[in-house]
Amino acid sequence: MAVMKVIEVMASSNNSWEEATRNAVKHASKSVKHIKSAFVQSQSVVVNDGDVEEFRVNVKITFEVK
Repeated sequence: MAVMKVIEVMASSNNSWEEATRNAVKHASKSVKHIKSAFVQSQSVVVNDGDVEEFRVNVKITFEVK
C-alpha cells in the first residue's frame, strides 16, 4: 500500500492555463519527488485594459511518500 500526500500550488503564465499548470508541476518537482498527478482546482486570469495579461491556476499535486 502506498502513502500519498497532496499539496496545493498556485502558478501563473503569460501564455496559457496549460503552461501555468506545467509551471506549477515543474516548480513543485524541485523539492517534491515521486509526483503522481496534478488536479487543476481553479483557473483565473488577470485583466488589464480589456486584455488578458496573466493566466493563473490553483493545482493540487499528489505525490507518493516513501
